[in-house]
Amino acid sequence: MPQAVTITGSRSTGHRREEEYGALFATYVRPFALPGVRFYLGGAIGIDSLALGWLARETDVRLSVVVPVRLADQPPEARGVVADMRSRGRLDELVELGGRSGTEGYHARNRWMVDRSDFVIGFPRADVQEGGGTGYTLDYAASQYKPRLIVPI
Repeated sequence: MPQAVTITGSRSTGHRREEEYGALFATYVRPFALPGVRFYLGGAIGIDSLALGWLARETDVRLSVVVPVRLADQPPEARGVVADMRSRGRLDELVELGGRSGTEGYHARNRWMVDRSDFVIGFPRADVQEGGGTGYTLDYAASQYKPRLIVPI
């Protein structure tokens, strides 16, 4: 089983109810969410925040949030989820890369997470041609010969 997993996914998640994401995570993430396994998440809104909350509530994995610049630069909703995980003692690591903001910074952050992972789980939008960060991250993982699980949402 992988010892480090990256989760990547769309920021646009309003087309489904939160319970539906919980069911998807239970089916596709839980089998890899064994005690001691580290999960890397991007600290953004959407799948990042939903998966972070679910993993913190439902598992005993080690949680690492990685942001391209500083946590203060993330959207308020995402900062709130990270603060909540910290206050509950569920955040093992916050990595602030101090890099650039924007697309270049997000891609660098995603490469950083993939480089430290054995496995990548992606949640791209099923109804959108994914050319953004999720697609980039999954393609990068493929170029590094990392196994990937793609769960369209």
